[in-house]
Amino acid sequence: MTAVIVAVLMMLSVAGALTVFRLLRGPATLDRIIALDVFLVLIVAATAVSIAFFRDPTFIPLLAAVALVSFVGSATAARLVERWERHR
Repeated sequence: MTAVIVAVLMMLSVAGALTVFRLLRGPATLDRIIALDVFLVLIVAATAVSIAFFRDPTFIPLLAAVALVSFVGSATAARLVERWERHR
């Protein structure tokens, strides 16, 4: 079981590193917004793996809050970028 958890956390770490690279390097604002959204999803996934490993459900409200903030933030940022591009 611990080998699976370690493998999953390593894959999430690699995905996080690649996402941070896209966040810093992204040529467009929408690329950066999507990278930030993916990074937040990776944080939620890593927290879910931690909850499953330690069998401690106290962080489940944190998962819901981060997922909600991620969704609302990405939708709002995409709408703002769309309006900004339209007014250019």
